[in-house]
Amino acid sequence: MSVINIALSKGRIYEETLPLFAAAGIEPQDDPSTSRKLILPSNRPDVQFLIVRASDVPTYVQHGGAQIGVVGKDVLMEHGGEGLVEPLDLHIAKCRLMVAGYPDTQLDGQQRLRVATKYVNCTREHFAKHARQVEIIKLYGSMELAPLVSLCDLIVDVVDSGATLAANGLVPLEHIADISSRIVVNRAALKTNNQPISELLQKLEIAVKEKQSA
Repeated sequence: MSVINIALSKGRIYEETLPLFAAAGIEPQDDPSTSRKLILPSNRPDVQFLIVRASDVPTYVQHGGAQIGVVGKDVLMEHGGEGLVEPLDLHIAKCRLMVAGYPDTQLDGQQRLRVATKYVNCTREHFAKHARQVEIIKLYGSMELAPLVSLCDLIVDVVDSGATLAANGLVPLEHIADISSRIVVNRAALKTNNQPISELLQKLEIAVKEKQSA
C-alpha cells in the first residue's frame, strides 16, 4: 500500500484546512499544536500529514517528499511552481500581496526606490512589468519596521486587514495579487498514483463547494 504524504504548515492555513480534510474523511490522529511529531498519522492508513515550514511546502511536493501540499498562492508564486500541478483553490486564508509604504511615496517618480520583501521574485517581476527600476532588499519578517528606520522606501508583503500597516503609519499603495491557499500535487505522482489522489481531490473539491454555499 502506497502512502500519500500531505505537506502542511502550522498556523492559519492548517487551522482552516483541517475542516476541509475532515469533510473529505481525513483527520490527523495527533494535534500539531501539542505534538512534537513532524509526521502525523491520520485516521486512514494510506494518508499522513507532514508538518513543514510554509515556504518549504512547494519544495517537498516538487521533489516527491510529499505527494500533495497546501500552500498560499504567494509562496507558490515566489517558488515558481516547477514540477507541480495546482488543481484546486481552497478559498481559505485569503489576503492580498501588496506594495506598501508611506502615503506620499511616489511610485512613478524618477528616483530609484528601495523595496524590502521576502518575495524577491514576485517583487522583481511586478516592478519590471511596470518598467520601474528598484533595489530589492531581502528580509524574512517585520517588514513594516524597514521603512521606519529608513532601510527602504517601500515593502512588498501580504496584507490581511491592514491594521499592522496602519499602526506603523503605512498604507497599501499597489495591488499585486489576491492570495488564497491552494492544493498542489506532484506532477509525477499524479500519473503514478492517480486514482487515490484524484479521489481525494474530488472529495476536497466537494467540501470546498459545500463550505462556499453554506
